Amino acid sequence: MAFPQSVLFCCDHNAVRSPMAEAMMKKFYGQRAYVQSAGVKNDMEVDGFSIAVCAELGIELSRHRARSFEEMQTLGDDLGQFDLIIALSSASQHAALDLTKAFHLEVEYWPIIDPTALGEGRDAKLSAYRQARDQIKTRMLDRFGPPTEP
Repeated sequence: MAFPQSVLFCCDHNAVRSPMAEAMMKKFYGQRAYVQSAGVKNDMEVDGFSIAVCAELGIELSRHRARSFEEMQTLGDDLGQFDLIIALSSASQHAALDLTKAFHLEVEYWPIIDPTALGEGRDAKLSAYRQARDQIKTRMLDRFGPPTEP
């Protein structure tokens, strides 16, 4: 499978899973691909637990600004410009397939757990977010190979 030139990660709110995936992809593969993320909705800021568990891997996430598919299109980002869309939730998979049916591009579904409803207390929450982060990392390394950036 060829390495894509452009990848869009998507999930429900662009606040937890897809920003983690976008930041991880940029960290691991640098400029090999144009990478963005979006959500079905944009009604949240990037999640603090996501910021914390990404920082554990040396990945900066605090400056991420959440955005929706609709905002992307309003800002001139054409979904058809992406070679690959990776949906991290079933709602975003359905939205991506619906929004891109006129384009020739690949939509993959990676069923990543939604950690926002898991765990009571800070330690349990962090554990759930680490699980989601590690699921994304494993799928990414399986799909795109070893990191090219140090």
